[in-house]
Amino acid sequence: MQTPKNYRLACTLTFGDIYGQIIIWLIVIFLSLAAALALMGAGSPVYALATVGLILVLSLPFLLFAFVTTLLNNLEIRSIDSSFQTSEPKMEMTSDGTVQPAA
Repeated sequence: MQTPKNYRLACTLTFGDIYGQIIIWLIVIFLSLAAALALMGAGSPVYALATVGLILVLSLPFLLFAFVTTLLNNLEIRSIDSSFQTSEPKMEMTSDGTVQPAA
């Protein structure tokens, strides 16, 4: 078995892959703000700020873990064959005005 010498890293991540995660995290944020407003209306602003801070601090690691694992699942390492050329062949114009590959 031959080991390939060249690799190409390709990311296949699209917005649709993380769209659901963003929506869920926005719901969590809005629920925490609603809880904070309810606590603020009840006359306890310290608890309101603590609630928002606690929810943000606890939800951020889960959000980052979800984003990172989604990104890592969409990375592909492809081997590139050494005979495969990535650049276009050089072209030259002949005397009659046509374009041909250079010799």
